[in-house]
Amino acid sequence: MASIFTKIINGDIPCYKVAEDDDHIAFLDINPNAKGHTLCVPKKEVDKIWDMDKEAYLNLMDFSYKVATAIESSVPCERVGMTVIGLEVPHVHVHLIPLSSMKNATFQHKVSLEKTEFEDVAKRIGEHLK
Repeated sequence: MASIFTKIINGDIPCYKVAEDDDHIAFLDINPNAKGHTLCVPKKEVDKIWDMDKEAYLNLMDFSYKVATAIESSVPCERVGMTVIGLEVPHVHVHLIPLSSMKNATFQHKVSLEKTEFEDVAKRIGEHLK
């Protein structure tokens, strides 16, 4: 069965897309720890990050680096944190989280955003990638 991320990649479920290349997609987390919380996902469905081959892993990290620098340029924060957990969705994904305090790094603290806020931040991050 296809993961929710594969359904997003295939266009079956909408998302607030930030970036995309042939092998990856980045979109805003709809239950974010902070405004600008972005997920970088390989298009090939792999359950665990350590199941990826080294080349795919390094390509995902390169893609994530580009997205993280765009987030840092467009979202007010002290830094952009990165984490890979993978318990909720069985499809590799990197969390890029704008951090202003340690509470942004915990998955206990969530922020609520309106549709227009998601659209605005996705657009701003995407503009810094071009």
